[in-house]
Amino acid sequence: MTTSTHYPLLGVITALAQELAPAERFQQLLTTIRQLLPCDAAALLQLRGSELIPLAVDGLSTDTLGRHFVTDDHPRLAKILLSHEPVRFAADSPLPDPYDGLLKSVEGDLHVHDCLGIALYLQGVPWGVLTLDALNANAFDQIDPGELRYLARLSEAVIRVTELTTQLQSRTEHHQATTQALIADGQQELIGRSRAMQQLQKEIEMVAHSDLAVLITGETGVGKELVARGVHARSNRARAPLIYLNCAALPESLVESELFGHTRGAFSGAVQSRVGKFELAHGGTLFLDEVGELPLTVQPKLLRALQSGEVQRLGSDNHHQVDVRIIAASNRDLHREVAEGRFRADLYHRLGVYPIAVPSLRERHKDVLLLAGHFLEQNRRRIGLRGLRLDASAREALLAYSWPGNVRELEHMISRAVLKAQADQDGNRRLLTVTAELLELNSSSMDIAHRTGAPRTSPTAADTLPPPAGQTLREATEAFQVELIRQTLENHAHNQSRAAEALGVDRGNFSRLVKRLEV
Repeated sequence: MTTSTHYPLLGVITALAQELAPAERFQQLLTTIRQLLPCDAAALLQLRGSELIPLAVDGLSTDTLGRHFVTDDHPRLAKILLSHEPVRFAADSPLPDPYDGLLKSVEGDLHVHDCLGIALYLQGVPWGVLTLDALNANAFDQIDPGELRYLARLSEAVIRVTELTTQLQSRTEHHQATTQALIADGQQELIGRSRAMQQLQKEIEMVAHSDLAVLITGETGVGKELVARGVHARSNRARAPLIYLNCAALPESLVESELFGHTRGAFSGAVQSRVGKFELAHGGTLFLDEVGELPLTVQPKLLRALQSGEVQRLGSDNHHQVDVRIIAASNRDLHREVAEGRFRADLYHRLGVYPIAVPSLRERHKDVLLLAGHFLEQNRRRIGLRGLRLDASAREALLAYSWPGNVRELEHMISRAVLKAQADQDGNRRLLTVTAELLELNSSSMDIAHRTGAPRTSPTAADTLPPPAGQTLREATEAFQVELIRQTLENHAHNQSRAAEALGVDRGNFSRLVKRLEV
């Protein structure tokens, strides 16, 4: 190309650095091509399945953008798409032109004219086509094929940059929306006025503005994740992402990749590079939920990352410096896990710089009614009712219950009761009352036997005996878990997936529990 033809290209190159919508970028590309080549119309079409979809047109009627060109119905477009070289159609070509009646400067059928097309590829995969039409049948006689190949590469570069920019913007918007949602959740859902909750709020406020690592402990269902969100929301990193990783939900082979990322080909199945959670959380907070489930083989690598602030992707020799605050959570007694050799002492001390113990619902007493009101209001809005209330019997039953499943159990119980109340309502009633009978608290103690398929029998003296002398609560609990898991496995022909489902436990968590308890 001559020096003079380079000037229109400067506009396309300059536009790559500007914040333009994809349609504007593609439109500018076609305008530039029409300035460089003697054509009366140009179109950029993307291949989606078996159709070519116009993304930008210049010189064609606007309604062209609303059309889908099925390649089987348009042999010219199909031929262009299948060729790796520019395709020019003879003026007397018998193949029908897809743009008949669509050129702005022509009324009626499109007769003898010059037409060519170029297939566009991204990373070796067909992306679409660029088509050029001129009313002069000899308009493209003097065009050098090298110039067409140059324009093809330019078009592919514009498309690639546009797609990458769109993906980046989408990811940024997603992270911002996720962070804002988590902040809102952390501010709205830590509900309670009990002394235990007031102390918890003080702890969160105290540690939030520091960068100390926080270890959140407590029983399953107490709201450890909400505490983590609350710490992040009140911290100086609140505008940066809060990245979540459930350490118990991953097979051991993938934990390291999730934490640190990997390169393409680093292991079987790694078809593309992936950024790990540490890099995603750069400048923000990384929340490691169920950190006590981390395999011992991964713990030294996590410790090294925490100590040095550097991470290394699997399959790479390069190190990435990261600035990440760590919040971890576990329903295990990690101090005991360290004593029994299942968790590294140095990692435990690194994670637990500031420990926060989340109180159980049993320790919060009348907070039960506040939480019940919150969950009732959520259900009311979701179902579209005018009102939902608890009667006196329901309030008394909620306060008297022991809540082994904590806040999560309460939330699920309220949701079930509301559905039952709605099913029993009289047609157009919009104000529903939840009673103790609908809560079914008296039968909750039978849930385990019901889920496992074990027969419901009256308790024997052995069932009510205290644990043997000298046995701790943890040891008694583990002994109960072992017996329950064995019984459930027997009831389901030792199928772990079905047993996990019967117990209401995640399949991966169940397998790790079986292994840890040596069932």
